[in-house]
Amino acid sequence: MRMMNEDFNNKGDRPTKNGFGEGLAEAGRRNKNLIALGADITGSVGMDHFASRFPERFFSLGIAEQNCIGVASGMALSGKIPVFATYGVFAALRTTDFIRISVCYNDLHVIIGGAHAGISVGPDGATHQALEDIAVMRVLPHMTVISPCDATQTRLALLAAVEQVNGPVYLRFGRAPVPDFTDEKLAFEVGKAQTLKDGNDISVIATGHLVWEALEAAKILANKGISARIINMHTIKPIDKDAILRSARECGAIITAEEHQITGGLGSAVAELIVKKYPVPMQMIGMPDCFGESGQPEELMDKYGMRARNIVAAAEKLLKDKR
Repeated sequence: MRMMNEDFNNKGDRPTKNGFGEGLAEAGRRNKNLIALGADITGSVGMDHFASRFPERFFSLGIAEQNCIGVASGMALSGKIPVFATYGVFAALRTTDFIRISVCYNDLHVIIGGAHAGISVGPDGATHQALEDIAVMRVLPHMTVISPCDATQTRLALLAAVEQVNGPVYLRFGRAPVPDFTDEKLAFEVGKAQTLKDGNDISVIATGHLVWEALEAAKILANKGISARIINMHTIKPIDKDAILRSARECGAIITAEEHQITGGLGSAVAELIVKKYPVPMQMIGMPDCFGESGQPEELMDKYGMRARNIVAAAEKLLKDKR
């Protein structure tokens, strides 16, 4: 677990899909066995970077996501490292049976990029907002699930998925521009959380776009005399058990924050561990068991309670319960 206690500055809002595309192109330069598979939405998921640089290793198979998984599996069995990406609702949900049997059952090194994850997809509405993908992917045997916090970390995560993992990987990322604050020199280690701010009163374990909201919440809480520990849980599976249990012991209360259904996601993964090992009061921030709707990303984040102020309110309530 990497420990830091610095202020994080937004280098500028950028979509996390940009980091995915940059990482894919860099991974392609490093490894000639890397193959990219698209599903007719190359630019929308950031794969155009790779396609323009390595056209002989890029294949657009059309709107046929299940077929893409089958092709990726065959390529992996042939010694290649296939990266397939499309919108998360299609990458994780439309293809679930194919991923389960062709990829996970055979424990193949296939990397699946789930773009447009979360409510912040915005105007595309409920049909295109991937809010159940973490839950589905994390229950599959052998699957690694990664949820980076910004564009820079998404680039590092893609490289780590290629170089640090030997089996299946699901990497989710978004479309809307969000604060890009990760230090490029900060190593990304699969399965090891990053403690971005230390604290003793309460621990906020966040993933994806909500890591920035958690950092903003920590500032507000500090002004109220509350010391919040902020953990970036960029890997949902394998989850960093040591970081979670340390938070439970040292802080005595935990909030989880994710742009995903509360049920089955990061919050559930954390709760499954602490209820067995070290029960403490806990609150979950996420999608409240409903579908999203069309709207601007910031409007939807406000409506469904995924802002710093919502984390602050949850922390204040949880501390009352803790006492």
